[in-house]
Amino acid sequence: MSWSIADVARMSGVTARTLRHYDDIGLLTPAYVGANGYRYYEDEQLLRLQQILVLRELGLGLADIAASVDSEPDTLAALERQHTRLLGESDRLARMAETVARTIIELKGKTDMAIKINRPENLFEGFDHTQYDDEARERWPEQFEESRRRTAGMTDEDVARMQREVTAAMIRMAEFLAAGTPVDDVAVQNEIDTHYQGMVRFWTPNRTAYRCLGQMYVDDERFKANYEAIAQGLAEYQRDAMAVYADARLTD
Repeated sequence: MSWSIADVARMSGVTARTLRHYDDIGLLTPAYVGANGYRYYEDEQLLRLQQILVLRELGLGLADIAASVDSEPDTLAALERQHTRLLGESDRLARMAETVARTIIELKGKTDMAIKINRPENLFEGFDHTQYDDEARERWPEQFEESRRRTAGMTDEDVARMQREVTAAMIRMAEFLAAGTPVDDVAVQNEIDTHYQGMVRFWTPNRTAYRCLGQMYVDDERFKANYEAIAQGLAEYQRDAMAVYADARLTD
């Protein structure tokens, strides 16, 4: 049995234009082209399209999708591998949903939004902590490799504990911010020292690098969003406190 490109578009939700593009780049070639010039697809192509869509949902680019699908000629084996991957992703998304739900519960009913979280729960459980690896490798190759060596033996439990520590530290800084504590206050600087010593577990930033890291917390929307989820202005407060620390205690 065969299906026209319009049939496949309707069944899969993929537009005919996208299906034609997949054909043009060799990602999904139809079973045959009719005398009328229309593309027609059979079971084999529908199964391949399913694999393509699964991998697309997992965030792969078209080139990586093509390499992955073509590397596994056994359709059943490919589907089993993708099923395992989807189950793992489902578990991760479930943990992320629980994290967001917990945060929503804490935010409901609060009138003082200066500090939005009142206990050091892990705000980042279920999030992919490796998502910045490629960018970090490109921007700071030596520091990235040093960090990779130092974290090679970390377990999932170690990562979860570290995330909880980071969240707790951010909340303590938010409390200083809400109290109007100057960034050069001894208590704030002691907190920043804890932050710096935590960084040293992975790589050792000098004065310039540590100041740049603080600025990145403000400039990079992804990092800033984490701070803003706890308190408005926290990223800038953290940056300013880190700059004071770097100038007073670090060298280039």
